[in-house]
Amino acid sequence: MFTFPQQTDSAHVRLETSREEFSAVTDCFRSFTDLSRDHTLFSLAMPSAANDFLIYKKAAADVIELSVRDSFVDIGGQDYKLNMWHSVCATWDSQSGLGQLWMDGKPSSRRLISSGSNIRGKPIIILGQEQDSHGGQFDINQCFIGMMSDVHMWDYALSPCEIQRYVDDLNFTPGNVLNWRALQFQITGGVLLENKQVNEC
Repeated sequence: MFTFPQQTDSAHVRLETSREEFSAVTDCFRSFTDLSRDHTLFSLAMPSAANDFLIYKKAAADVIELSVRDSFVDIGGQDYKLNMWHSVCATWDSQSGLGQLWMDGKPSSRRLISSGSNIRGKPIIILGQEQDSHGGQFDINQCFIGMMSDVHMWDYALSPCEIQRYVDDLNFTPGNVLNWRALQFQITGGVLLENKQVNEC
């Protein structure tokens, strides 16, 4: 797992992919934090749009913002408790323009975010910071503090059954854009790579 132990406007993990166009996206990860302020969970930026695919936890207790192509929706009713592991997945499809959030296997309403245009360009994918420009312009008050693991990304919308298999850590198809089991990444600043903590003795 990646451990982000302190508030900073520089420490982050950059995830590598050669893919440069997406007509659909699914992103899944597990996170653990005690932050009650705004913070970023996943940030994909292109040269044309800093928030091409962004998952962002708002300070409001139950709201997560999902952004695609710089258009966003606030998704409420999310049971995002502090100091426990959560499985978070988000899907989006350009044909319908619909996005959906899955918190610990529970789906949100499907919401119209951005339609008719693919995510296109050279992506920079960041964990730990929110990109206000392509690859930078980080805000210390939006950084993530906590732990993250099991990051996967696909270039299609996973079915509810596939998402549930990820949540339950069953035999699911790994991401074909980002695959935690074969992740290519670069760490900048004080981010630690550690074994995931489990409550078993």
